[in-house]
Amino acid sequence: MELFKYMEMYDYEQVVVCQDKQSGLKAIIAIHDTTLGPALGGTRMWTYNSEAEAFEDALRLAKGMTYKNAAAGLNLGGGKTVIIGDPRKDKNEEMFRAFGRYVQGLNGRYITAEDVGTTVADMDLIHEETDYVTGISPAFGSSGNPSPVTAYGVYVGMKAAAKEAFGSDSLEGLTVAVQGVGNVSFTLCKHLHEEGAKLIVTDINKEAVARAVEAFDAKAVDINDIYSVDCDIFSPCALGAIINDDTIPQLKAKVIAGAANNQLKETRHGDLIAELGIVYAPDYVINAGGVINVADELYGYNRERALKKVETIYDKIEAIFEISKRDKIPTYLAADRMAEERIAKMRQSRKQFLVNEHSILTRRR
Repeated sequence: MELFKYMEMYDYEQVVVCQDKQSGLKAIIAIHDTTLGPALGGTRMWTYNSEAEAFEDALRLAKGMTYKNAAAGLNLGGGKTVIIGDPRKDKNEEMFRAFGRYVQGLNGRYITAEDVGTTVADMDLIHEETDYVTGISPAFGSSGNPSPVTAYGVYVGMKAAAKEAFGSDSLEGLTVAVQGVGNVSFTLCKHLHEEGAKLIVTDINKEAVARAVEAFDAKAVDINDIYSVDCDIFSPCALGAIINDDTIPQLKAKVIAGAANNQLKETRHGDLIAELGIVYAPDYVINAGGVINVADELYGYNRERALKKVETIYDKIEAIFEISKRDKIPTYLAADRMAEERIAKMRQSRKQFLVNEHSILTRRR
């Protein structure tokens, strides 16, 4: 790929290539934008087919974190790391400690965290070399497992979406179809059940389905039938790209609100569900509870303070609906616009500050 051309096109700030022969480390740190603050984004370990594919993934994910952090109201920019390798067999202590030294060398421009293919134990090894890491073990002052907080954020965001669609944010009596019942969505189901929602669930893991059926009196359906069930809210909490040409015609829900990343297969699918009158809570806004939670570690973790911040996801979703109406655009575009407007305001504020400083210095001379 033409790296500089790509970086210029999407206004990336920095790409750092990290190599350590002894440990086998091959990592790419992409920093997209630090207008709002240091870049925060996780470290992903994956068996990429090529180095070009790894670069593209790092860049794409870093840009996504800029928007996610901005929309969440965090004073943080966007970055991401990918480590090339098989997380099941290529990990070793030296690798993550070497990577930690590279993070330390950026002197706070980039803060890392857990992501696909990495664990809390890996973050602890990185922490041996740098303080610019979140999601470490609770013994070091971390917030611990982020899944319950992510689920809580999806829950409050779903309530805001329900208010937009049905005129009330109460979920009592509504039927919610939940695709996937992993760590995040099981806790989400708990919140929904406690409020009196009716649950329909599916997952490729039959034990997970059975657990949800027993705990929440949920109805189980086949993985291929979850799109077409009679429900008020469809909550995708597993795979990405599941809002597509095949699934949209099957949907009977009035709301889409779930924890999965990259729910729209293509942006045009966001246009299509808007045309159908389906209320869509953009994924990277509604599922931001986890990043909000780990970001609180930067101030000395306080769970009560973190949860209060997560509750603002309700307000963010409402703001997106208002922008959508104001600008007559689908909600996925409104979410981008909300993030972009916040970044633009900060850039303008900094520019004005520099102009004022220059004016003061000129008068003194």
